[in-house]
Amino acid sequence: MQAVKIVITGAYSAGKTNFIRSISDIDPVSTEYEVTDAQERELKHHTTVALDFGKIEISDEVVLYLFGTPGQSRFDFMWEVLSEGCVGYVVMVDSCRPAHFVETQHLLARFATITDAPFVVAANKQDDPTALPISYIRRRLQLPFEIPVLPCVATERESVKNVLLTLLDHIDRSIPEEAIDPPTKPTMDGMIL
Repeated sequence: MQAVKIVITGAYSAGKTNFIRSISDIDPVSTEYEVTDAQERELKHHTTVALDFGKIEISDEVVLYLFGTPGQSRFDFMWEVLSEGCVGYVVMVDSCRPAHFVETQHLLARFATITDAPFVVAANKQDDPTALPISYIRRRLQLPFEIPVLPCVATERESVKNVLLTLLDHIDRSIPEEAIDPPTKPTMDGMIL
């Protein structure tokens, strides 16, 4: 069975843990601890300190391993550890919290030094009436047009599935034809989440 490693990253409280929980075929492994900072506790009561892990069997031949990173910058050493060997990554951004876009820009810059793997941006909480539009998020994050920025609701399986399928397609398109023998090139045909 071919294992494909995908990293799910984003700023603090962007929806990474919910993203993995919504789609994983197994109960996700989480390293969540109680938040001690009063300001951070206003957003949520628990935070990931090492990783979240989930698994999706795409077919008899392919399994996706999802590794969620901690969002707080004090755990950024884990970003590099978890990104080793990944074929792509999802950057989660909370569409309702523009104040956190600066953190996301920092994270995007840091990940560019860690890996050259393709990525997509998932604009989470698009079901919230206060969510900012995708076009605004793209501009604020200064993302080029070739980087997919997708609407997402991290608690909805179909939404998460769409983000992952788009990432897999983005990965597929980024692989030069001459770099892979035709029989081994990844394909989206027949993959069902």
